[in-house]
Amino acid sequence: MSEEKAKLKMISDIDAEAHIRRAIEAILMVAIDPVPPSIFAQLFEVQVDEIERICNSMVDHYTEAELGFSLIRIAGGYRFQSNPEQAQWVERFILEGQSRRLTAAAMETLAIVAYKQPISRAQVSAIRGVDVEGVMRNLQQRGLIDEVSRDTGPGNAVLYGTTQEFLERMGIDSVAGLPPLGEFVPGPEVVEALERSLRVVADEVTIPATEEG
Repeated sequence: MSEEKAKLKMISDIDAEAHIRRAIEAILMVAIDPVPPSIFAQLFEVQVDEIERICNSMVDHYTEAELGFSLIRIAGGYRFQSNPEQAQWVERFILEGQSRRLTAAAMETLAIVAYKQPISRAQVSAIRGVDVEGVMRNLQQRGLIDEVSRDTGPGNAVLYGTTQEFLERMGIDSVAGLPPLGEFVPGPEVVEALERSLRVVADEVTIPATEEG
């Protein structure tokens, strides 16, 4: 290939990539969920690796530009989201009370499902020591957990796991991105102090067996 033809091909490749970048931006502007690179690869008839290279360079570009939004890889795909540094203004824009917070019981139950999935409702109840039917139903209605399979043992219990909505809310690409449980395990001196406190409380207070989620 002559030097002139090589230059023309390079220009053509650059133009093609620029066209793909603009198309990706347009698609992400109207997409509700993160768009997997495999979808882009099918649309543009290129390799997934090439799409990931282009998207990753776009991620770097938006980061360096210090805009009010950024492009991120999340839940197995790409999407635009507001810059965390502008969170205070986004929060003020959203109507107060539009999004209800999870209760402590729901947060604890969600954490158990996230780290132990797939897991049955009975197993979650056994770990928490209370009936979690209402909490599990609430989490499922919010789209944070869902039925993923059934136990092969007696009864064929429904097994639950986290959803793509959960990954998006957590800002991670997969459950592998969850922080290690070891970071939340207290040291032996803390455990000993808690045990002493709980023994005193147990003598004075009867702990209820149920709670609302």
